[in-house]
This record gives sequence, structure tokens and C-alpha cells, in this order.
Amino acid sequence: QVQLVESGGGLVQPGGSLRLSCAASGSIFGILNMGWYRQAPGKQRELVAQITSGDSTNYADSVKGRFTISRDNAKNTVYLQMNSLKPEDTAVYYCNLVLAGLAIRVYWGQGTQVTVSS
Repeated sequence: QVQLVESGGGLVQPGGSLRLSCAASGSIFGILNMGWYRQAPGKQRELVAQITSGDSTNYADSVKGRFTISRDNAKNTVYLQMNSLKPEDTAVYYCNLVLAGLAIRVYWGQGTQVTVSS
């Protein structure tokens, strides 16, 4: 079994910063990707940022230059540094983990709320 525990969400003013963390535990092997998705009210869940096992990164156009994804392999933890936050970044942010094996396994965190408002 795999568990993802997220932390770091909250309320921040426009232009502010937050850092999200997601720690994975359990039967962690064959990590393909770790990443962050978000879902705003009334909208579909969308990819925010992703980092592969080879440390390649991929960002949504809306966050390029403002958000940075990183990982600590020893801790099985992925981070999302969010700078210059905008009201449109308000959403529930979900951690995502994709594992290789006999079949691809996908896991999600419980979500953490990020609210950008003055």
C-alpha cells in the first residue's frame, strides 16, 4: 500500500509564496513520475507540474517561471515552490505518484487547499 501525505497549503495574498510538500510512504519502488495537479471549483483537474525519474520537469504554461517542482529521492518527497501567486492559482492541489511494475500504478494525495486572496 502507498500513502501520500501533503502539506503546505493555506491562504496567501497575491504576489506571495507557498511551498507544498508531498511525502510518499509504503511500497515505493519503480517511481516513474511525481507531480502536482490542481482543481478549481467548477473546473477539471489539471496538471501543474511533473518531475520524472530522470529529473526532467514539465509545467503548465500558466505557472512557468513562477512555480518550481523538485524532489528528494531519499525521502520520497516532492515539493512545489509557488511564487508570485495569483488569485487564479486558487484550487485544491493534489499530489500524484506514478509507479512502474507489472502494471502502471497511480496514486493521489488527499489534496491541500491553496487560496490566493487579498
